[in-house]
Amino acid sequence: MTGALRLTWVQPEDLVGHELRQAAEDGRDASGIAAVWRAAGGPPPPPAAGASPRPAAPALRALALRLLDELAELPSPLAALEPTDLPAIRAACPDWPTPEPEPPEPRVPRARAAAGPAVEALHAAWLGRAVGCLLGKPVEKLPLHAIRALGRATGNWPLTTWFTGRGVPAELARAHPWNRRSAPTSLAENIDGMPEDDDLNYPLLNLLLLQRHGRGFRTADVARLWLDELPAGRVFTAERVAYRNLLSGIEPPLTARRHNPFREWIGAAIRADVHGWTHPGDPGAAAEQAHRDAVLTHTASGVHSAMFIAAAIAAAAGGGHDVHGALAAGLTVVPPHSRLARAVRSGIAAARAEPRFDTVVDRLHTAHGDRHWVHAVPNAALLAAALTHADGDFTGSVCRAVSGGWDTDSNGATAGSVAGLLAGAPEALPERWTAPLKNRLATSVTGFDGIGFDALARLTHQEAIRP
Repeated sequence: MTGALRLTWVQPEDLVGHELRQAAEDGRDASGIAAVWRAAGGPPPPPAAGASPRPAAPALRALALRLLDELAELPSPLAALEPTDLPAIRAACPDWPTPEPEPPEPRVPRARAAAGPAVEALHAAWLGRAVGCLLGKPVEKLPLHAIRALGRATGNWPLTTWFTGRGVPAELARAHPWNRRSAPTSLAENIDGMPEDDDLNYPLLNLLLLQRHGRGFRTADVARLWLDELPAGRVFTAERVAYRNLLSGIEPPLTARRHNPFREWIGAAIRADVHGWTHPGDPGAAAEQAHRDAVLTHTASGVHSAMFIAAAIAAAAGGGHDVHGALAAGLTVVPPHSRLARAVRSGIAAARAEPRFDTVVDRLHTAHGDRHWVHAVPNAALLAAALTHADGDFTGSVCRAVSGGWDTDSNGATAGSVAGLLAGAPEALPERWTAPLKNRLATSVTGFDGIGFDALARLTHQEAIRP
């Protein structure tokens, strides 16, 4: 079949291997199903890309669909410890946060007050998210040893500034090529404004969501917004499966579960910032809002990671916490015996115990290296470790997050958001990071292409103070 379309992230024969891995991670016994799949010649999951190189025979695709249904029926022994429903999550969290009293001079006040400090901090948070994302883009999907080799080849290790292709030996460049889609816009010599990326598209969409529906939006409103405003080709992994499910007439929250082996990956986490930015000082409310967004596409660890990030950012936005307090606040909305909470705590502990961050990263990769590089659990552990080790420093936060590998642009983006918010103003961020962005963001989200980060801060502030 010449020219067959290989549609990433949704082909049944590619999903089975991922679902078998997911079963091993959440404790389901899928050994019998795995044996049937292997005996039929079923392939393992694609290691990095979203589709296997060749189309499957019709019989193998039919078998894949049947096995995916059978895998969905297997009970997980972790279900009680890792609920997805919000009431069960709250019941599992003994220290669920209540709104903090408003400080005398809040960084991003909950009440209507002088717009200046709030807008300035949000401006820094938007810039920080863009910087961290852009720093991680050229090395996305590369293994850890390749990232280190490319940095060392140009004297940029430990990482302190943008990656560059200048000075990289030809042999090394051939062995570990930059991310082909990102290199033309994200290496130091090529940056000209902030290029489009899903790590920025989702915050834009959530800003649009709040503008249209307010804080009382429903998960169905998120779904409709995506169908109206988000091109299918701009969604990946769990989001693409959920998008497909919506078009098949499946409604949320089943959109997150139907043939979706990516439901515990990082996608919901990269949508969480706006929920935190618009609930300063109220981590619980930020987490609840992030939950309504996340359950369109994710379950368990995938939902917990989004709630963790939203709550941590809300705590930072309230002005009463340093980065360590913000991370602690984030953990209060995650079931304490869950895989994600344990991983975050281990990342923080490793960062506190070890002065050399590369050693911290090596320990995390040893502990979590069996998971996919986009899975929420290892990435949350790395994010928490990077923020802890950097102790609030902006450059240290984004560089550590990216230098740890796995989902480099997403971790860099979230680290930059938190550290930028804590910095409090764009002027507090080093100019070598912010100047190349030229206050310009490219996106396919309607109405936002070419917008400046200062304008985005004002729009976000409007939602933060809206009653």
